[in-house]
Amino acid sequence: MGEFDLIARYFKRPVRRSPLGVGDDCALLAPAPGMQLAVSTDLLIEGRHFLSTVDPRRLGHKCLAVNLSDLAACGAKPLAFTLGLALPQADEAWLAPFAQGLLALADTHGCELVGGDTTRGPLAISITVFGEVPTGQALLRSGARPGDEVWVSGTLGDARLALEVFRGTRQAPQAVFEAARERLECPVPRVSLGLALRGVASAAIDVSDGLVGDLGHVLAASGVGATLRAEQVAALPALALSVQDRLDFALAGGDDYELAFTAPAAARDAVLAAGRASGTAVHCIGVIEAAPGLRLVDAAGHAVVRPVAAFDHFA
Repeated sequence: MGEFDLIARYFKRPVRRSPLGVGDDCALLAPAPGMQLAVSTDLLIEGRHFLSTVDPRRLGHKCLAVNLSDLAACGAKPLAFTLGLALPQADEAWLAPFAQGLLALADTHGCELVGGDTTRGPLAISITVFGEVPTGQALLRSGARPGDEVWVSGTLGDARLALEVFRGTRQAPQAVFEAARERLECPVPRVSLGLALRGVASAAIDVSDGLVGDLGHVLAASGVGATLRAEQVAALPALALSVQDRLDFALAGGDDYELAFTAPAAARDAVLAAGRASGTAVHCIGVIEAAPGLRLVDAAGHAVVRPVAAFDHFA
């Protein structure tokens, strides 16, 4: 099976948002009047971002999900994406479920495949996703202000448990492990929540490399600091973990693809309404302060020191 046969068989589909669709030298996109394009790219490498044993259907889902999560953090509606795919060989038994997982999530969010490239090489997947957001309404990292509350969606830290079981550093009952593995391999991009937070949240980011690092980007871009409540952070994992792991995995687990965002205290009811409207649990875990830095305190206000750091691709 050649390159163009591969594309035609697994990735060529009818499109509505692109005048050309797959197969020309460039994709053409036309956002609605008054909209800006939001564009994000992620690269997933076998052995670095996913295990060689992962179900290709789940891998297809995840490689698009991580990009849609970036759109969610911007408050953008998905439009289309391109796919760059390096394959050791054109293996139909792998390609069919990979394409199914990828395109099923794309269909869920009305996000069309409009182009890309394929080549022979070590397994690597690069997706560039395009969304639209009304001019001036994008959620950014730079809008947090002192007095804002710090929120997160869903649960944090559960994906890290699956990774540690794979590494052999932790053990878990089979049912717990399978639930953790689902969180690691099939994250749910919070697109609906991101859309509902437009005009409500003051800043946002998706949690991909761990809460400490990703919230740190918001604090740096906004020129502020924050204090988080340790008991609220430790409550974020959904699965059964030790007290130490609950806090450490929630702070620096990574691969959660939830949203961390800030909003004025007066907007608390609107934040909760956004969570209900999108079917997403949201949790207030702290407050933005003028003093720079990220602080963690217990119920009595005493400092809690945890030796955790965000994921770094080059560390």
